[in-house]
Amino acid sequence: MEFSAQQIAELVGGTVEGDAQRKVGTFAKIEEAGPHDLSFLANLKYAHHLYSTEAGVILIGNDFKPEQPVNATLIRVADPYSTLAMLMRMADELSRPRLSGITEQPSFVAEGVAVPADAYIGAFAYVGAGTSLGAGVQIHPQAYIGPGVTIGEGTIIYPGAKIYHGCRIGARCIIHAGAVIGADGFGFAPMADGTYSKIPQMGCVEIADDVEIGANTTIDRATMGATVVGRGSKLDNLIQIAHNVEVGTDTVMAAQAGVAGSAKIGSGCMIGRQVGIAGHIKIGDHVSLGAQSGVHASIADGNTLMGTPAVDARKFMRISAYNNRLGDIFARVKEIEKELKNQSSK
Repeated sequence: MEFSAQQIAELVGGTVEGDAQRKVGTFAKIEEAGPHDLSFLANLKYAHHLYSTEAGVILIGNDFKPEQPVNATLIRVADPYSTLAMLMRMADELSRPRLSGITEQPSFVAEGVAVPADAYIGAFAYVGAGTSLGAGVQIHPQAYIGPGVTIGEGTIIYPGAKIYHGCRIGARCIIHAGAVIGADGFGFAPMADGTYSKIPQMGCVEIADDVEIGANTTIDRATMGATVVGRGSKLDNLIQIAHNVEVGTDTVMAAQAGVAGSAKIGSGCMIGRQVGIAGHIKIGDHVSLGAQSGVHASIADGNTLMGTPAVDARKFMRISAYNNRLGDIFARVKEIEKELKNQSSK
């Protein structure tokens, strides 16, 4: 399916510069795009590709001024990146196959579970007793849905994902392959004889609407109450969310982050890859944590931190600069010590 630059501009509220009838049918990076590809320029580090790219149509910002002639047709928009994301979502919805029914066998759906007419349950999937499925739910092959689970409308459970008993998943969520929702939290009581006694994890996991959970991410059930992921939050692959953690709305978390039990993370936060967050602390709203930060204490709203232990990002940069000079400083100190020793021996 192809669309002209003019059609795309009308769809996104943009302005065309160049051949408005030029047609594109796929997406590509600006440095790799061909004549039938739509690309974009949001990061000015890639601006030099604009003058050599073979892309047919390129989304650029309203304020960008090319320094050289451009062969591609340009569509000026307020935000090229978000505009591209919107177009890709639309293309994905048009091209994605519409799955429905439970014709793939074998699969198991417990007696009494109402399966909506437009829902899909793939081969070797398991849906436990008392489960509630919303309209348009997709449960892909080898997924496990435990007893008493609630899944909201339009949610997609990809192959091999596991949702334990009693967990609640909102509408329009995406749970990727291998994710585990509702496994026991890591709770053990030390005993007098040096052994550990398991503490039953009696709570559940609540995932709000429009949340995406990456592949092989684990979200443990609460000891009591619920482990919560707020509306619109996005969790990358290989993340560990421990029992009774609360994640606010529209927070994003990159791969391999780990959040210890009962920590509370605010709304609108950005958590970098491999960040570690200690238990029983509170991260405020709109906090940004750089990759591999170690967070041991609560953080107020609006802060940007890096390092271990995490400190203000600007302070971290200064410390890093000082660390890079330590070798030279050490050599200089040794030289001064040598000079002082020579002077004292005279």
